[in-house]
Amino acid sequence: MRRQPKAALVLGGGNALGAYLAGACEHLDEQEVCPDWIIGASVGAITGAILAGNAPEHRLAKLKQFWAEATQHTYGALSRDETLRQTYNGMHSMLTLLFCRPNIFRKRYPGLWSALPWMPNDVAVFDHSPLRTTLERLVDFGRLNRAEVRFTIGCVDLESGDEVLFDNTREEIRPEHILASTAITPAFPPVKIDGRLLCDPGYANNLPLDVPFNEPPEHDLVCIAIELFSLRSPQPASLDAVLERTQDIMFASPARKSIKALQREYELREQLDPKGPQVKLVHLAYQAASHELAAKTFDFSPSSVGDRWTAGRRDMASGLDLIANAGDATSRFNYLPVDAGEAARSAQRGASTTADRQVA
Repeated sequence: MRRQPKAALVLGGGNALGAYLAGACEHLDEQEVCPDWIIGASVGAITGAILAGNAPEHRLAKLKQFWAEATQHTYGALSRDETLRQTYNGMHSMLTLLFCRPNIFRKRYPGLWSALPWMPNDVAVFDHSPLRTTLERLVDFGRLNRAEVRFTIGCVDLESGDEVLFDNTREEIRPEHILASTAITPAFPPVKIDGRLLCDPGYANNLPLDVPFNEPPEHDLVCIAIELFSLRSPQPASLDAVLERTQDIMFASPARKSIKALQREYELREQLDPKGPQVKLVHLAYQAASHELAAKTFDFSPSSVGDRWTAGRRDMASGLDLIANAGDATSRFNYLPVDAGEAARSAQRGASTTADRQVA
């Protein structure tokens, strides 16, 4: 008889969009779904570190604390009118760029001023060293490195362009490893670890979906992948919408390629060994509402964080339903995407007032 399926959780990057990850993980926690392996990139690495580096009863509280500190404590949106909401979102993105988020990043000197010819050179606009202090407060790195939950972080070598993975079953994970995974250039400076200059993998592999399959599973596997950018969107009708779509396609395309490659690989595996271990891949992707802007990754407003958190909860409930309804599938690879159309319609309706208050 087959062993019980193992569970892997893959968390993508997207800065302020990471509240969607938190909402999804909250629903998993409520349903007592505990992944054996967490793989993260950028804000997904932060989320994964908080989950893997805390006792189960403390994980959600620490995750809420992180987002309570990250949220800009202004008034929630007073209207669901699209134009007013876009103005609200844009103002909060501007506030972030002007005043930063004290638990994540701060101004850097000379930073952007280094673009002027008479200023000294610099490699980044912001300094994300405050994130180290936040991680040291919210993550028990001793527990994380005991590897009760396997934890893998994705980075990119800035010189070679090679993907670099750190895994708590092979090496000690320290705060600088997570800082490296969040160092998206040129916003944040790359981090040197063991002689390599490392940065955020977002431009190359924002959702490290291939990692759980680098070594073929020896038993049944349930993999839940949560992405913060979507390839689905209405046709853009403004310059900002075009910029947003460009960003989405750039960050989401590698995941689509990984999924297609896995489907081809498992078609061959099934021909060779039809009774081998089965994989169920549940894929969630954040569907941004029409009021979201190209600068959405810097929008830490109370209403936007609340909307994303609620969307993550709702989409994860749909994802778990897909697993339950899949039953005893006969195929070795079962791709179960959450319906993007329904998720987009739900995102357009927005979060409830209660959810806004809870997260903010």
